[in-house]
Amino acid sequence: MWRPVDFAPGADRRLGVTRTREAAMELLTIGAFAKASRLSQKALRLYNELGLLVPARTDPLSGYRLYDPAQLERARLVARLRLLDMPLARIKAVCDLEPKAAAEAITAYWAQVEVEHSARRDLAAFLVEQLTGKDSHMFDVELRDTPERMVLSARRHLTADELGGFATDLVRRLGDGTVPGLPGIEGAPFLIFHGEVNADSDGPVEWCRPVPIDQAVRIAERFPDLELRTDPAHREAYVRLTKAQLDPVSSVRALQTLGTWAVEHDLMNHLAGPPRQVFFADPTMAAADTPVSDLVGPLLPD
Repeated sequence: MWRPVDFAPGADRRLGVTRTREAAMELLTIGAFAKASRLSQKALRLYNELGLLVPARTDPLSGYRLYDPAQLERARLVARLRLLDMPLARIKAVCDLEPKAAAEAITAYWAQVEVEHSARRDLAAFLVEQLTGKDSHMFDVELRDTPERMVLSARRHLTADELGGFATDLVRRLGDGTVPGLPGIEGAPFLIFHGEVNADSDGPVEWCRPVPIDQAVRIAERFPDLELRTDPAHREAYVRLTKAQLDPVSSVRALQTLGTWAVEHDLMNHLAGPPRQVFFADPTMAAADTPVSDLVGPLLPD
């Protein structure tokens, strides 16, 4: 169990460090500390390198690492948080907090884990349905014509964890009200998935923001790191998603629906490129049942 934080003069008030200068105890070798904490010496060396559990002293001649017994609490906390699969960088942040703030951080982390676990459970259920031939929920497919447009684009190799930050940064840069756009769905920013994006596969992904043709060059001069290019005219088969459906399972189902629809209408040879996702509303401001995005299969024009 954790000991209460020591507020005596000279005490360190971070979690797992409750020792005052007056209560100093004999330092432990890395072997003795490993035995007492039940952490391997390999783990202790890694935690030292990351600044997560730094020895109280390193002998300047021998290089031996020496630990304070008061660090055992922090070591045990690290071990328990690793049982939750908490990343080491996040563990360091938690351990450097005072107890109340640390408890709040652990609660927030576990809430995030449960959301991700729920999404994986739904995906597993979908795959079981698909593999066993059971009917799955399918979306309605609509068609629309999209004219030729000029777009500012940025193409990156990104994993799933990196995609959100990449898109959010570009939306903020070009969505501050100073960059002219196009009206309606034609002016909505979109992502093009040139390759699979998950924890292992990094796309690439291309973010695009349509801009008025007569102002495109002038706008592009403000953003030299972005590419100005033409998005050709095409037809789009699309599935509309609500905010609540912006999850991996709904995306897989929607893409499956588009593929099945293209086969049924003999249009597989008419696909004009990789799938897209259009964002025509801000998900952070929308209710769960509000449409915010389209998953798109671009088609060659008639």
